[in-house]
Amino acid sequence: MSGDSEEKKPGEEPLDPDKHVKLESGEEQPESLQRLSGPSEPASADKVRPTRLYKRRWLMVLLFSSYSLCNSYQWIQYGIISNIFVKFYQVDAFTIDWMSMIYMLTYIPFIFPVTWLLDKKGLRVVALAATALNCAGTWFKVGSVQRHLFAVTFAGQFCCSLAQVFILGMPSRIASVWFGSNEVSTACSIGVFGNQLGIAIGFLVPPILVPNVDDTDMLARHISIMFYITAGVATFLFILVIIVFQERPKVPPTQAQATARSIPPEQYSYTASILRLLRNRPFILLIITYGLNVGCFYAVGTLLNRMIIEHYPGEEVNAGRIGLTIVIAGMVGSLICGLWLDRTKTYKQTTLAVYFMSLVGMIVYAATLNLGHLWVVFITAGVLGFFMTGYLPLGFEYAVELTYPESEGTSSGLLNCSAQVFGIIFTICQGKIIDKFGTLPGNIFLCVFLLVGTVMTGFIKSDLRRQKANVLAKAEAEATTTGREYGATALISTSQTPTSI
Repeated sequence: MSGDSEEKKPGEEPLDPDKHVKLESGEEQPESLQRLSGPSEPASADKVRPTRLYKRRWLMVLLFSSYSLCNSYQWIQYGIISNIFVKFYQVDAFTIDWMSMIYMLTYIPFIFPVTWLLDKKGLRVVALAATALNCAGTWFKVGSVQRHLFAVTFAGQFCCSLAQVFILGMPSRIASVWFGSNEVSTACSIGVFGNQLGIAIGFLVPPILVPNVDDTDMLARHISIMFYITAGVATFLFILVIIVFQERPKVPPTQAQATARSIPPEQYSYTASILRLLRNRPFILLIITYGLNVGCFYAVGTLLNRMIIEHYPGEEVNAGRIGLTIVIAGMVGSLICGLWLDRTKTYKQTTLAVYFMSLVGMIVYAATLNLGHLWVVFITAGVLGFFMTGYLPLGFEYAVELTYPESEGTSSGLLNCSAQVFGIIFTICQGKIIDKFGTLPGNIFLCVFLLVGTVMTGFIKSDLRRQKANVLAKAEAEATTTGREYGATALISTSQTPTSI
Protein backbone atom coordinates (compact mmCIF):
# COMPACT_ATOMS: atom_id res chain seq x y z
CA MET A 1 0.00 0.00 0.00
CA SER A 2 2.83 2.36 0.78
CA GLY A 3 3.74 2.52 -2.87
CA ASP A 4 0.33 3.79 -3.94
CA SER A 5 -0.14 7.39 -4.92
CA GLU A 6 -2.50 9.07 -2.52
CA GLU A 7 -5.04 11.86 -2.55
CA LYS A 8 -5.12 13.24 0.98
CA LYS A 9 -8.08 14.74 2.73
CA PRO A 10 -7.82 16.71 5.97
CA GLY A 11 -8.30 14.76 9.19
CA GLU A 12 -11.82 14.71 10.41
CA GLU A 13 -12.82 14.15 13.99
CA PRO A 14 -15.60 11.62 14.60
CA LEU A 15 -18.73 13.06 16.08
CA ASP A 16 -21.29 11.96 18.56
CA PRO A 17 -24.32 11.68 16.23
CA ASP A 18 -26.88 11.95 19.06
CA LYS A 19 -25.34 15.08 20.51
CA HIS A 20 -24.93 16.92 17.24
CA VAL A 21 -28.33 16.05 15.82
CA LYS A 22 -30.06 17.26 18.97
CA LEU A 23 -28.10 20.49 19.17
CA GLU A 24 -28.25 21.51 15.51
CA SER A 25 -31.33 20.06 13.86
CA GLY A 26 -33.51 18.64 16.61
CA GLU A 27 -33.89 15.35 14.65
CA GLU A 28 -33.60 11.92 16.20
CA GLN A 29 -30.72 9.81 14.92
CA PRO A 30 -31.70 6.30 13.68
CA GLU A 31 -31.73 3.70 16.45
CA SER A 32 -29.11 1.53 14.72
CA LEU A 33 -26.72 4.48 14.41
CA GLN A 34 -27.23 5.32 18.08
CA ARG A 35 -26.43 1.76 19.01
CA LEU A 36 -23.29 1.59 16.89
CA SER A 37 -21.95 5.04 17.70
CA GLY A 38 -21.85 4.39 21.44
CA PRO A 39 -22.09 6.87 24.29
CA SER A 40 -21.46 10.57 23.80
CA GLU A 41 -17.89 11.73 24.25
CA PRO A 42 -16.45 15.20 24.02
CA ALA A 43 -14.36 15.95 20.97
CA SER A 44 -10.63 15.89 21.54
CA ALA A 45 -7.50 16.13 19.48
CA ASP A 46 -6.56 12.49 19.89
CA LYS A 47 -9.93 11.41 18.42
CA VAL A 48 -9.24 12.91 14.97
CA ARG A 49 -9.22 10.19 12.30
CA PRO A 50 -7.49 10.85 8.98
CA THR A 51 -9.12 9.84 5.70
CA ARG A 52 -7.34 9.20 2.43
CA LEU A 53 -8.08 8.24 -1.16
CA TYR A 54 -5.75 5.83 -2.96
CA LYS A 55 -5.42 5.73 -6.75
CA ARG A 56 -5.48 1.95 -6.42
CA ARG A 57 -9.24 2.21 -5.79
CA TRP A 58 -9.84 2.51 -9.54
CA LEU A 59 -7.95 -0.73 -10.18
CA MET A 60 -10.11 -2.52 -7.59
CA VAL A 61 -13.42 -1.43 -9.09
CA LEU A 62 -12.25 -2.10 -12.67
CA LEU A 63 -11.05 -5.60 -11.76
CA PHE A 64 -14.38 -6.29 -10.09
CA SER A 65 -16.22 -5.00 -13.16
CA SER A 66 -14.17 -7.32 -15.36
CA TYR A 67 -15.01 -10.54 -13.56
CA SER A 68 -18.61 -9.38 -13.12
CA LEU A 69 -18.70 -8.93 -16.91
CA CYS A 70 -17.42 -12.46 -17.50
CA ASN A 71 -20.11 -13.90 -15.25
CA SER A 72 -23.09 -11.85 -16.45
CA TYR A 73 -22.21 -12.62 -20.09
CA GLN A 74 -23.03 -16.25 -19.38
CA TRP A 75 -26.46 -15.44 -17.95
CA ILE A 76 -27.90 -14.77 -21.40
CA GLN A 77 -25.52 -16.75 -23.65
CA TYR A 78 -28.02 -19.63 -23.95
CA GLY A 79 -31.24 -17.60 -24.01
CA ILE A 80 -30.30 -15.26 -26.84
CA ILE A 81 -29.84 -18.25 -29.20
CA SER A 82 -32.40 -20.47 -27.47
CA ASN A 83 -33.71 -21.91 -30.76
CA ILE A 84 -30.20 -23.14 -31.63
CA PHE A 85 -29.62 -24.80 -28.24
CA VAL A 86 -33.10 -26.36 -28.40
CA LYS A 87 -32.06 -27.98 -31.68
CA PHE A 88 -28.59 -29.04 -30.49
CA TYR A 89 -29.46 -30.54 -27.10
CA GLN A 90 -32.94 -31.69 -28.22
CA VAL A 91 -34.77 -30.10 -25.30
CA ASP A 92 -37.77 -27.74 -25.24
CA ALA A 93 -37.66 -23.93 -25.13
CA PHE A 94 -38.77 -23.77 -21.48
CA THR A 95 -35.77 -25.90 -20.49
CA ILE A 96 -33.43 -23.44 -22.20
CA ASP A 97 -35.23 -20.58 -20.43
CA TRP A 98 -34.12 -22.22 -17.18
CA MET A 99 -30.50 -21.76 -18.24
CA SER A 100 -31.11 -18.08 -17.56
CA MET A 101 -33.57 -18.49 -14.69
CA ILE A 102 -31.11 -20.70 -12.78
CA TYR A 103 -29.16 -17.50 -12.13
CA MET A 104 -32.24 -16.10 -10.42
CA LEU A 105 -33.20 -19.26 -8.55
CA THR A 106 -29.72 -19.94 -7.16
CA TYR A 107 -29.44 -16.44 -5.76
CA ILE A 108 -32.45 -16.71 -3.44
CA PRO A 109 -31.26 -19.40 -0.96
CA PHE A 110 -27.54 -18.60 -1.14
CA ILE A 111 -27.57 -14.82 -0.72
CA PHE A 112 -27.90 -14.94 3.07
CA PRO A 113 -24.88 -17.17 3.76
CA VAL A 114 -22.86 -15.23 1.18
CA THR A 115 -23.63 -11.83 2.74
CA TRP A 116 -22.73 -13.31 6.13
CA LEU A 117 -19.41 -14.43 4.62
CA LEU A 118 -18.87 -10.95 3.15
CA ASP A 119 -19.40 -9.34 6.56
CA LYS A 120 -17.18 -11.84 8.39
CA LYS A 121 -14.36 -12.47 5.89
CA GLY A 122 -14.41 -9.37 3.68
CA LEU A 123 -14.15 -8.48 0.01
CA ARG A 124 -11.10 -10.53 -0.97
CA VAL A 125 -12.46 -13.91 0.15
CA VAL A 126 -15.74 -13.25 -1.64
CA ALA A 127 -13.93 -12.13 -4.81
CA LEU A 128 -11.81 -15.31 -4.80
CA ALA A 129 -14.88 -17.52 -4.35
CA ALA A 130 -16.72 -15.73 -7.17
CA THR A 131 -13.92 -16.05 -9.71
CA ALA A 132 -13.10 -19.65 -8.73
CA LEU A 133 -16.72 -20.79 -9.20
CA ASN A 134 -17.04 -18.86 -12.44
CA CYS A 135 -13.85 -20.42 -13.78
CA ALA A 136 -14.98 -23.92 -12.81
CA GLY A 137 -18.36 -23.44 -14.49
CA THR A 138 -16.80 -22.39 -17.79
CA TRP A 139 -14.64 -25.51 -17.94
CA PHE A 140 -17.66 -27.71 -17.22
CA LYS A 141 -19.26 -26.20 -20.32
CA VAL A 142 -16.17 -26.89 -22.41
CA GLY A 143 -16.66 -30.59 -21.65
CA SER A 144 -20.40 -30.55 -22.42
CA VAL A 145 -20.43 -30.04 -26.19
CA GLN A 146 -22.19 -33.27 -27.10
CA ARG A 147 -25.89 -33.68 -27.73
CA HIS A 148 -26.41 -36.09 -24.80
CA LEU A 149 -24.51 -33.96 -22.25
CA PHE A 150 -27.11 -31.29 -21.48
CA ALA A 151 -26.86 -32.21 -17.79
CA VAL A 152 -23.15 -31.30 -17.84
CA THR A 153 -23.72 -27.92 -19.47
CA PHE A 154 -26.49 -27.27 -16.93
CA ALA A 155 -24.06 -28.11 -14.10
CA GLY A 156 -21.59 -25.60 -15.55
CA GLN A 157 -24.30 -22.95 -15.71
CA PHE A 158 -25.22 -23.75 -12.10
CA CYS A 159 -21.61 -23.09 -11.01
CA CYS A 160 -21.67 -19.76 -12.81
CA SER A 161 -25.01 -18.88 -11.25
CA LEU A 162 -23.55 -19.64 -7.82
CA ALA A 163 -20.61 -17.35 -8.60
CA GLN A 164 -23.12 -14.60 -9.37
CA VAL A 165 -24.32 -14.70 -5.75
CA PHE A 166 -20.82 -13.57 -4.71
CA ILE A 167 -20.88 -10.74 -7.28
CA LEU A 168 -24.21 -8.93 -7.47
CA GLY A 169 -24.12 -7.28 -4.05
CA MET A 170 -20.52 -6.12 -4.25
CA PRO A 171 -20.64 -2.76 -6.14
CA SER A 172 -21.99 -0.68 -3.26
CA ARG A 173 -19.63 -2.40 -0.78
CA ILE A 174 -16.54 -1.73 -2.92
CA ALA A 175 -17.68 1.87 -3.43
CA SER A 176 -18.09 2.44 0.32
CA VAL A 177 -14.84 0.73 1.33
CA TRP A 178 -12.58 2.37 -1.29
CA PHE A 179 -14.16 5.66 -2.44
CA GLY A 180 -14.83 9.13 -1.05
CA SER A 181 -18.31 10.42 -0.21
CA ASN A 182 -18.48 12.41 -3.48
CA GLU A 183 -17.50 9.36 -5.57
CA VAL A 184 -19.53 6.48 -4.15
CA SER A 185 -22.43 6.68 -6.60
CA THR A 186 -20.08 6.95 -9.59
CA ALA A 187 -17.99 4.03 -8.30
CA CYS A 188 -21.12 1.94 -7.73
CA SER A 189 -22.22 2.75 -11.29
CA ILE A 190 -18.86 1.54 -12.62
CA GLY A 191 -19.30 -1.69 -10.66
CA VAL A 192 -22.76 -2.22 -12.14
CA PHE A 193 -21.37 -1.13 -15.53
CA GLY A 194 -19.33 -4.35 -15.76
CA ASN A 195 -22.41 -6.48 -15.14
CA GLN A 196 -24.33 -4.60 -17.82
CA LEU A 197 -21.49 -4.76 -20.32
CA GLY A 198 -21.31 -8.53 -19.81
CA ILE A 199 -25.02 -8.85 -20.57
CA ALA A 200 -24.49 -6.67 -23.65
CA ILE A 201 -21.72 -8.95 -24.90
CA GLY A 202 -23.95 -11.93 -24.08
CA PHE A 203 -26.59 -10.52 -26.41
CA LEU A 204 -24.11 -9.72 -29.19
CA VAL A 205 -21.45 -12.43 -29.32
CA PRO A 206 -23.27 -15.83 -29.16
CA PRO A 207 -25.38 -15.19 -32.30
CA ILE A 208 -22.15 -14.30 -34.14
CA LEU A 209 -20.05 -17.22 -32.83
CA VAL A 210 -22.84 -19.81 -33.12
CA PRO A 211 -24.74 -19.39 -36.42
CA ASN A 212 -27.90 -21.39 -37.01
CA VAL A 213 -26.52 -24.20 -39.20
CA ASP A 214 -28.05 -27.61 -39.83
CA ASP A 215 -24.80 -29.63 -39.67
CA THR A 216 -24.63 -30.94 -36.09
CA ASP A 217 -20.83 -31.40 -36.10
CA MET A 218 -20.30 -27.87 -37.37
CA LEU A 219 -22.72 -26.52 -34.78
CA ALA A 220 -20.86 -28.39 -32.02
CA ARG A 221 -17.59 -26.85 -33.22
CA HIS A 222 -19.04 -23.33 -33.07
CA ILE A 223 -20.42 -23.91 -29.55
CA SER A 224 -17.07 -25.34 -28.43
CA ILE A 225 -15.19 -22.25 -29.66
CA MET A 226 -17.56 -20.01 -27.72
CA PHE A 227 -17.10 -22.04 -24.53
CA TYR A 228 -13.28 -22.15 -24.86
CA ILE A 229 -13.06 -18.37 -25.24
CA THR A 230 -15.18 -17.86 -22.12
CA ALA A 231 -13.11 -20.37 -20.12
CA GLY A 232 -9.85 -18.68 -21.10
CA VAL A 233 -11.08 -15.26 -20.00
CA ALA A 234 -12.50 -16.61 -16.73
CA THR A 235 -9.22 -18.39 -15.89
CA PHE A 236 -7.17 -15.26 -16.58
CA LEU A 237 -9.41 -13.15 -14.31
CA PHE A 238 -9.24 -15.75 -11.52
CA ILE A 239 -5.44 -15.58 -11.56
CA LEU A 240 -5.55 -11.77 -11.67
CA VAL A 241 -7.81 -11.60 -8.62
CA ILE A 242 -5.45 -13.90 -6.69
CA ILE A 243 -2.52 -11.60 -7.43
CA VAL A 244 -4.06 -8.12 -7.39
CA PHE A 245 -7.34 -7.88 -5.47
CA GLN A 246 -6.99 -6.23 -2.07
CA GLU A 247 -9.32 -6.34 0.93
CA ARG A 248 -9.44 -2.61 1.77
CA PRO A 249 -7.22 0.49 1.89
CA LYS A 250 -5.00 1.00 4.93
CA VAL A 251 -6.64 4.36 5.71
CA PRO A 252 -10.44 4.68 5.26
CA PRO A 253 -11.74 7.03 2.53
CA THR A 254 -14.56 8.66 4.54
CA GLN A 255 -15.53 9.45 8.10
CA ALA A 256 -18.47 7.04 7.75
CA GLN A 257 -16.04 4.22 6.93
CA ALA A 258 -13.73 5.23 9.77
CA THR A 259 -16.67 4.98 12.17
CA ALA A 260 -17.70 1.60 10.73
CA ARG A 261 -14.17 0.24 11.19
CA SER A 262 -14.16 1.30 14.83
CA ILE A 263 -17.05 -1.03 15.67
CA PRO A 264 -15.69 -4.21 17.35
CA PRO A 265 -16.64 -7.35 15.36
CA GLU A 266 -18.21 -8.94 18.43
CA GLN A 267 -20.74 -6.09 18.57
CA TYR A 268 -22.02 -6.89 15.07
CA SER A 269 -24.86 -9.40 14.69
CA TYR A 270 -25.84 -10.43 11.17
CA THR A 271 -29.25 -11.65 12.32
CA ALA A 272 -29.92 -8.43 14.22
CA SER A 273 -28.87 -6.45 11.14
CA ILE A 274 -31.38 -8.35 8.96
CA LEU A 275 -34.14 -7.77 11.51
CA ARG A 276 -33.39 -4.03 11.66
CA LEU A 277 -33.54 -3.84 7.87
CA LEU A 278 -36.87 -5.65 7.77
CA ARG A 279 -38.27 -3.09 10.25
CA ASN A 280 -37.11 -0.22 8.02
CA ARG A 281 -40.31 0.70 6.12
CA PRO A 282 -38.73 2.88 3.40
CA PHE A 283 -36.24 0.10 2.68
CA ILE A 284 -39.00 -2.53 2.48
CA LEU A 285 -40.78 -0.40 -0.11
CA LEU A 286 -37.51 -0.08 -2.04
CA ILE A 287 -37.01 -3.87 -1.93
CA ILE A 288 -40.39 -4.40 -3.58
CA THR A 289 -40.07 -1.63 -6.18
CA TYR A 290 -36.51 -2.63 -7.09
CA GLY A 291 -37.62 -6.24 -7.53
CA LEU A 292 -40.49 -5.24 -9.80
CA ASN A 293 -38.30 -3.12 -12.07
CA VAL A 294 -35.29 -5.44 -12.33
CA GLY A 295 -37.55 -8.51 -12.52
CA CYS A 296 -39.15 -6.99 -15.63
CA PHE A 297 -35.69 -6.45 -17.13
CA TYR A 298 -34.74 -10.09 -16.45
CA ALA A 299 -37.94 -11.29 -18.14
CA VAL A 300 -37.41 -9.09 -21.20
CA GLY A 301 -33.78 -10.21 -21.52
CA THR A 302 -34.56 -13.91 -21.13
CA LEU A 303 -37.47 -13.91 -23.61
CA LEU A 304 -36.09 -11.38 -26.11
CA ASN A 305 -35.10 -14.01 -28.68
CA ARG A 306 -38.58 -15.55 -28.62
CA MET A 307 -40.28 -12.15 -28.95
CA ILE A 308 -38.12 -11.01 -31.86
CA ILE A 309 -38.22 -14.34 -33.75
CA GLU A 310 -42.05 -14.40 -33.51
CA HIS A 311 -42.34 -11.12 -35.42
CA TYR A 312 -39.08 -11.25 -37.43
CA PRO A 313 -38.27 -14.91 -38.30
CA GLY A 314 -34.60 -15.73 -38.93
CA GLU A 315 -33.36 -12.56 -37.21
CA GLU A 316 -31.34 -14.22 -34.40
CA VAL A 317 -28.39 -11.88 -34.95
CA ASN A 318 -30.60 -8.80 -34.86
CA ALA A 319 -32.29 -10.11 -31.71
CA GLY A 320 -28.84 -10.10 -30.14
CA ARG A 321 -28.17 -6.60 -31.42
CA ILE A 322 -31.43 -5.36 -29.96
CA GLY A 323 -30.44 -6.84 -26.61
CA LEU A 324 -27.06 -5.14 -26.99
CA THR A 325 -28.84 -1.83 -27.65
CA ILE A 326 -30.93 -2.24 -24.47
CA VAL A 327 -27.87 -2.81 -22.31
CA ILE A 328 -25.53 -0.26 -23.92
CA ALA A 329 -28.19 2.41 -23.49
CA GLY A 330 -28.61 1.25 -19.89
CA MET A 331 -24.86 1.54 -19.26
CA VAL A 332 -24.97 5.15 -20.39
CA GLY A 333 -27.99 5.70 -18.17
CA SER A 334 -26.21 4.12 -15.19
CA LEU A 335 -23.15 6.33 -15.50
CA ILE A 336 -25.22 9.48 -15.98
CA CYS A 337 -27.36 8.63 -12.96
CA GLY A 338 -24.28 7.92 -10.84
CA LEU A 339 -22.66 11.24 -11.74
CA TRP A 340 -25.96 13.05 -11.16
CA LEU A 341 -26.40 11.51 -7.69
CA ASP A 342 -22.84 12.40 -6.64
CA ARG A 343 -23.49 15.99 -7.68
CA THR A 344 -27.06 16.49 -6.40
CA LYS A 345 -27.79 13.76 -3.80
CA THR A 346 -31.43 13.81 -5.03
CA TYR A 347 -31.95 10.08 -4.53
CA LYS A 348 -35.75 9.90 -4.33
CA GLN A 349 -36.45 12.39 -7.12
CA THR A 350 -34.00 10.70 -9.50
CA THR A 351 -35.22 7.20 -8.65
CA LEU A 352 -38.87 8.15 -9.17
CA ALA A 353 -38.17 9.92 -12.47
CA VAL A 354 -36.15 6.98 -13.87
CA TYR A 355 -38.79 4.49 -12.70
CA PHE A 356 -41.59 6.44 -14.41
CA MET A 357 -39.59 6.65 -17.64
CA SER A 358 -38.99 2.87 -17.47
CA LEU A 359 -42.76 2.45 -17.50
CA VAL A 360 -43.11 4.82 -20.46
CA GLY A 361 -40.31 3.01 -22.31
CA MET A 362 -41.96 -0.38 -21.74
CA ILE A 363 -45.32 0.87 -23.04
CA VAL A 364 -43.72 2.29 -26.20
CA TYR A 365 -41.67 -0.89 -26.77
CA ALA A 366 -44.75 -3.09 -26.38
CA ALA A 367 -46.77 -0.94 -28.78
CA THR A 368 -44.15 -0.86 -31.55
CA LEU A 369 -42.74 -4.41 -31.47
CA ASN A 370 -45.18 -5.80 -34.03
CA LEU A 371 -45.06 -2.91 -36.53
CA GLY A 372 -42.73 -4.82 -38.86
CA HIS A 373 -39.88 -2.29 -38.77
CA LEU A 374 -36.76 -3.50 -36.97
CA TRP A 375 -35.24 -0.01 -36.86
CA VAL A 376 -38.21 1.14 -34.75
CA VAL A 377 -37.61 -1.75 -32.34
CA PHE A 378 -33.96 -0.75 -32.01
CA ILE A 379 -34.95 2.81 -31.02
CA THR A 380 -37.70 1.86 -28.57
CA ALA A 381 -35.54 -0.88 -27.03
CA GLY A 382 -32.73 1.65 -26.54
CA VAL A 383 -35.06 4.07 -24.73
CA LEU A 384 -36.34 1.22 -22.55
CA GLY A 385 -32.80 0.11 -21.71
CA PHE A 386 -31.58 3.61 -20.89
CA PHE A 387 -34.05 3.93 -18.04
CA MET A 388 -34.76 0.34 -16.97
CA THR A 389 -31.12 -0.78 -16.83
CA GLY A 390 -30.00 2.67 -15.69
CA TYR A 391 -32.13 2.13 -12.58
CA LEU A 392 -29.84 -0.63 -11.22
CA PRO A 393 -27.16 1.52 -9.49
CA LEU A 394 -29.83 3.95 -8.28
CA GLY A 395 -31.45 1.19 -6.27
CA PHE A 396 -28.14 0.09 -4.73
CA GLU A 397 -27.08 3.56 -3.64
CA TYR A 398 -30.53 4.57 -2.41
CA ALA A 399 -30.59 1.40 -0.29
CA VAL A 400 -27.23 2.24 1.30
CA GLU A 401 -28.49 5.72 2.16
CA LEU A 402 -31.70 4.41 3.71
CA THR A 403 -29.98 1.70 5.77
CA TYR A 404 -26.68 3.22 6.97
CA PRO A 405 -24.82 2.04 9.04
CA GLU A 406 -25.92 -1.49 8.14
CA SER A 407 -23.69 -3.52 5.85
CA GLU A 408 -23.90 -2.54 2.18
CA GLY A 409 -23.65 -6.19 1.21
CA THR A 410 -26.71 -7.07 3.26
CA SER A 411 -28.93 -4.31 1.85
CA SER A 412 -27.78 -5.02 -1.73
CA GLY A 413 -28.32 -8.73 -1.19
CA LEU A 414 -31.94 -8.22 -0.14
CA LEU A 415 -32.56 -5.99 -3.18
CA ASN A 416 -31.14 -8.59 -5.53
CA CYS A 417 -33.05 -11.39 -3.81
CA SER A 418 -36.27 -9.52 -4.52
CA ALA A 419 -35.20 -9.02 -8.14
CA GLN A 420 -34.52 -12.74 -8.61
CA VAL A 421 -37.89 -13.75 -7.13
CA PHE A 422 -39.80 -11.34 -9.36
CA GLY A 423 -37.55 -12.24 -12.31
CA ILE A 424 -38.49 -15.93 -12.09
CA ILE A 425 -42.21 -15.15 -11.66
CA PHE A 426 -42.28 -12.63 -14.51
CA THR A 427 -40.24 -14.81 -16.89
CA ILE A 428 -42.44 -17.87 -16.38
CA CYS A 429 -45.70 -15.92 -16.52
CA GLN A 430 -44.74 -13.78 -19.51
CA GLY A 431 -43.44 -16.85 -21.35
CA LYS A 432 -46.76 -18.65 -20.85
CA ILE A 433 -48.72 -15.53 -21.89
CA ILE A 434 -46.59 -15.18 -25.04
CA ASP A 435 -47.12 -18.85 -25.92
CA LYS A 436 -50.90 -18.59 -25.51
CA PHE A 437 -51.82 -14.99 -26.41
CA GLY A 438 -48.78 -13.40 -28.11
CA THR A 439 -46.11 -10.85 -27.27
CA LEU A 440 -48.34 -7.77 -26.79
CA PRO A 441 -50.34 -9.21 -23.84
CA GLY A 442 -47.07 -10.50 -22.36
CA ASN A 443 -45.52 -7.03 -22.44
CA ILE A 444 -48.71 -5.40 -21.10
CA PHE A 445 -48.42 -7.82 -18.18
CA LEU A 446 -45.03 -6.27 -17.34
CA CYS A 447 -46.33 -2.71 -17.82
CA VAL A 448 -48.93 -3.25 -15.09
CA PHE A 449 -46.28 -4.15 -12.54
CA LEU A 450 -44.04 -1.26 -13.56
CA LEU A 451 -47.00 1.07 -12.91
CA VAL A 452 -47.42 -0.45 -9.44
CA GLY A 453 -43.71 0.03 -8.77
CA THR A 454 -43.79 3.66 -9.89
CA VAL A 455 -46.64 4.46 -7.48
CA MET A 456 -44.92 2.66 -4.59
CA THR A 457 -41.65 4.54 -5.23
CA GLY A 458 -43.49 7.79 -4.62
CA PHE A 459 -44.29 6.63 -1.08
CA ILE A 460 -40.66 5.94 -0.07
CA LYS A 461 -39.56 8.36 2.65
CA SER A 462 -36.16 9.81 1.75
CA ASP A 463 -34.06 9.42 4.92
CA LEU A 464 -30.45 9.83 3.72
CA ARG A 465 -28.64 8.51 6.79
CA ARG A 466 -25.18 8.14 5.27
CA GLN A 467 -25.21 11.71 3.97
CA LYS A 468 -26.27 12.97 7.39
CA ALA A 469 -23.42 11.08 9.05
CA ASN A 470 -20.82 12.55 6.69
CA VAL A 471 -22.21 16.10 6.97
CA LEU A 472 -22.32 15.97 10.76
CA ALA A 473 -18.80 14.52 10.90
CA LYS A 474 -17.45 17.39 8.81
CA ALA A 475 -19.35 19.90 10.95
CA GLU A 476 -17.75 18.58 14.14
CA ALA A 477 -14.30 18.50 12.56
CA GLU A 478 -14.69 22.16 11.56
CA ALA A 479 -16.00 23.04 15.01
CA THR A 480 -13.01 21.32 16.64
CA THR A 481 -10.57 23.14 14.37
CA THR A 482 -12.25 26.48 15.10
CA GLY A 483 -12.12 25.74 18.82
CA ARG A 484 -8.38 25.06 18.68
CA GLU A 485 -7.75 28.28 16.74
CA TYR A 486 -9.83 30.26 19.24
CA GLY A 487 -7.95 28.70 22.16
CA ALA A 488 -4.58 29.47 20.60
CA THR A 489 -5.62 33.10 19.95
CA ALA A 490 -6.83 33.49 23.52
CA LEU A 491 -3.57 32.06 24.87
CA ILE A 492 -1.51 34.49 22.80
CA SER A 493 -3.64 37.43 23.94
CA THR A 494 -3.23 36.44 27.57
CA SER A 495 0.54 36.11 27.28
CA GLN A 496 0.79 39.60 25.76
CA THR A 497 -1.27 41.33 28.53
CA PRO A 498 0.98 43.43 30.90
CA THR A 499 1.23 42.06 34.42
CA SER A 500 0.15 44.57 37.05
CA ILE A 501 2.59 45.32 39.86
